[in-house]
Amino acid sequence: MNNEVINKNIYIIRCGEVSLKGMNKPYFERILLERLKKAFKFNNFNDADIRWIDGLIIAEVPSIYDREEIIRAASKVFGVASVSYAIKTGKEIEEISNDAIIFMKNIMLKEDIKTFKVKAKRADKTYPIQSPEIARLIGGAILKGINSLSVDIHNPDCELHIDVRREGTYIYRNKVKAFGGLPLGTNGRGLLLMSGGIDSPVAAFMMAKRGMTIDAIHFHSYPYTSQRALDKVKMLVKQLSSYMGDINLHIVNLLPIQEEIVKNCPASEVTILVRRFMMRIAEIIAKKNEDMMLITGESLGQVASQTAEALVVTDSSVNIPVMRPLIAMDKVDIMDLAKEIGTYEISIEPYEDCCTVFLPKHPVTKPKLNYIENSESALKVQELINSAAESAELIKIGLK
Repeated sequence: MNNEVINKNIYIIRCGEVSLKGMNKPYFERILLERLKKAFKFNNFNDADIRWIDGLIIAEVPSIYDREEIIRAASKVFGVASVSYAIKTGKEIEEISNDAIIFMKNIMLKEDIKTFKVKAKRADKTYPIQSPEIARLIGGAILKGINSLSVDIHNPDCELHIDVRREGTYIYRNKVKAFGGLPLGTNGRGLLLMSGGIDSPVAAFMMAKRGMTIDAIHFHSYPYTSQRALDKVKMLVKQLSSYMGDINLHIVNLLPIQEEIVKNCPASEVTILVRRFMMRIAEIIAKKNEDMMLITGESLGQVASQTAEALVVTDSSVNIPVMRPLIAMDKVDIMDLAKEIGTYEISIEPYEDCCTVFLPKHPVTKPKLNYIENSESALKVQELINSAAESAELIKIGLK
C-alpha cells in the first residue's frame, strides 16, 4: 500500500452532470472542488488534500476522522454524484491481490460476509490486462487467501471494485449515492418565498441543487403569528444552510397590508390579493439583492391560491420570472424529499404562518385579473408595498 497516505483515508468523489459540460467543464470542476474544500473545512476535517485526478476527485483525509461523517459531508455538496471510501495500491496484480485480501478481511471484521464478487475497471487503457481478467485474477486470489468466502456473481454479500488508473489502483466496496446536480453558485441567485410549511424548503433545495444561490424572504403577521412561528422558519433556513452555506433571510411584517385588504376588498379575494402583495414586495427585495428570479413552493391545484388561474393572476403582479420547481409534484413526493433533506420534522411543528391569517371561508379559485385589479384600486398599492419592503429585517443564517 502507498506509504505516503498510510495515515490518511482515501475517498473517491464522483461528479455527475459536471462531466458533461463540454467547453465549460473546467469552470464547473473548479467550483465543485472549491465547494468540497469549503465543506471539509466547515466540518473541521483539517489537513484534507482534495484534488482532481484523471476525471475523479480524490480526497485524502487523516484517518482520525469518522468515515461516515466525511462521506455525509461530501454527499451534501451539490454536483457530487457518489462517494466511496477506498484504499490505493500499485498496479501489479500481486500487490492488488494482497491489498484486496486485507480490504476484505477488514470488512469481515465488522460484517458476516460469506459471498463476494469482484468488478474491475481498467481506466488506464495502456494497462496490459483487461477488466474481466483483472476481476478473475483478484477474485481467485481472494478465494485462496480467505477460505470462508465463495463467489456469487448474482447476489453477493459484498461487491468489491478494482479501479486501475494511471496513478495507481483504487479498491473500494460501494458507491454511496449523493444528491448530484450542479455546484452551488454556477446558476445565478434566486429569492425564495419562505413559509413555515413543507413545500418551500424543498423548492429551495431543488433550485440550489441546480446550482442556484438562494436568498429567502419570510412574511409574518405578528401578533397574529407567534415568535415560535418565526423561530421555526429560522430553523428551516438553518437546516437548508447545511447544503447551501449562509443564507440571507429577509423578514417582513405583512399585517398592515392584510388589514387594509380585509377592510377594503371582497373577502373571497383576500388570499389572492395578499399573494400578489407578497410577490411585489419580494420583487423589490430581489432587485436589491441582484436575485434573478423568485422561487415558490407552489404545486398546481394544491390549494385555492395554486390553481392555474390563480397562478396566472399572481404572476401578473411582478415583472420578474417566478420559478416553481414543485409545480407538478404530488404532495407525498414532496414530503418524502423533505424527510430526506431533514426539513420535514421542523415543518410539521404546529405553528401558524401569515397565509392562515384572515383566511376566507370561500376563497376564489378561478380569479379574473380585471376583478382583482379593480379590487386593488381601492388600496394605496405602491405605498403599502414600499413601506413593507423598507421595514424588512435582514438576518444571515448559517450553521455557525
